[in-house]
Amino acid sequence: MKQHFCKIILLSAFLCIGASLTAQQVPRPRTIITTDGEVDDADSFIRLLLYSNDLNIEGIVYSSSQHHWAGDGKGSLLKPLNRVSMPGFPVQEPKEEISHRWIGTSWVQEIIADYAQCYPNLIKHDKRYPTPESLYSLVKIGNIEVEGDMRNPTEGSEWIKNIILDDNPDKVYLEAWGGTNTIARALLSIEEEYKSTPKWNDIYQKVSEKAVIHIIQDQDGTYRNYVAKNWPNIKVIYNRLQFFCFAYLWNTIVPEPLQKYLKGDWMLQNIKEGHGPLAAHYYCLGEGYDLHDPDDHFGEPEAPERMQQQLHNFISEGDSPSYFVLLDFGLRNINHPDWGGLGGRYVSSAQHPNVFIDPQLPGGAGRLWGPKREEQKPSTEKVKFDRSQGDYNPYTDEVDMFYPQSRWVSVLQNDFAARADWCVKDYIAANHSPSVTVEGPLDIQTAAGTTISLKASATDPDGNQLSYKWWQYREAGNSDLIIKITNKNSPVTTIELPDDTPLGVSFHLILEVSDNGTPSLA
Repeated sequence: MKQHFCKIILLSAFLCIGASLTAQQVPRPRTIITTDGEVDDADSFIRLLLYSNDLNIEGIVYSSSQHHWAGDGKGSLLKPLNRVSMPGFPVQEPKEEISHRWIGTSWVQEIIADYAQCYPNLIKHDKRYPTPESLYSLVKIGNIEVEGDMRNPTEGSEWIKNIILDDNPDKVYLEAWGGTNTIARALLSIEEEYKSTPKWNDIYQKVSEKAVIHIIQDQDGTYRNYVAKNWPNIKVIYNRLQFFCFAYLWNTIVPEPLQKYLKGDWMLQNIKEGHGPLAAHYYCLGEGYDLHDPDDHFGEPEAPERMQQQLHNFISEGDSPSYFVLLDFGLRNINHPDWGGLGGRYVSSAQHPNVFIDPQLPGGAGRLWGPKREEQKPSTEKVKFDRSQGDYNPYTDEVDMFYPQSRWVSVLQNDFAARADWCVKDYIAANHSPSVTVEGPLDIQTAAGTTISLKASATDPDGNQLSYKWWQYREAGNSDLIIKITNKNSPVTTIELPDDTPLGVSFHLILEVSDNGTPSLA
């Protein structure tokens, strides 16, 4: 009898955090942030600093985009360069302007100054938090003159270039919170320096293997017009629309039961009040802030009434998914964007195998502007799905292009709240994530119809009680078949694979361990 073999991928929630757990062996991902600056970027940056212990931040570079650029400082009328249409937005003919919604090149340093006041307390929780001085030294000015400008090298582009070319072989994750123009300029400078030399083939291969670009939407044309054509082997994660559930449109996209983690009362209690200057700096709806951005009306005191939202509501962190992908919550998605994680789930482009894009329903962007769903439907495990179009949303009983990201809202926000506590509380008074291990290999190849026993163990640095939950992430696999899980809420479980599992099918099983601390962490 011929046996059909399938593969099981185990994803355990493994994260070592805290001063007593600094022997973590997983190297921290190297990353460079490029940002065009608005309230969205500022809030993403504030949260980023609370995760700077888990990342190796090697650059913070002011850049530009279709939405924000500085001008030449001489009052010249400039017309944007390298413009492309963005998903969900009508094509607009650019006009000549002196500058466009530019909020300057000091807001990053101002936020780092708030971080500096919290730093002595943060290192009580993890000594790997970078010093404020080291963060200041990473702030560079890139190509900010006009949208899509990559004409000349800048301090920021040269910084990116030198890190890409350094002797450290670890990948460098280049985050484009605005346009990709400063990143593109760095790559162009590499090409100009080496293309006509005998070193070019080696340099080209090195850069292609080392650089990973995470694009939040396509906010200028430099990726399409230059990078994609000249550096097609660079791995790219292109978040076209998925980020909107953690951005300005969250209240029309995030399932209603999860929206409480983004509402004003939750934000005020868990982030804004009593958590030190960094968290107090976080921008929420209607608080009267002024970033000198003429198109930002979210800070206006009348904004909550006008938008029919609560005062202090979450506004947007559309850029945060770019580094959520890098956080080690055990989902192993940093090398496998298609497996899904806190930064969403991405599928390999059929046309460009090195490009991973977020799932999108037919008609895609039209879903953004549709009416808010008021009625929540009962969940079912029998819904068929197309993994290229999203995840099954149990709150609406539909395949949802945004649910690969929005499903993690409670995990993300509770973890954010814990780190806000770290700004002001001693280690013993705050909560920290449990650590989880699974016995044996995390990748298992076996025959269809097989029954497998799995055993896990977990510890909590605060001595909190732990709860276990084994669940199948169907969309991260390549089949809608359901595996039978026995003792779903126990450290020891048994899974049974369907007898009719075809050859080559992969199933993804997640062990989620949560503590009963405040806030509860997974």
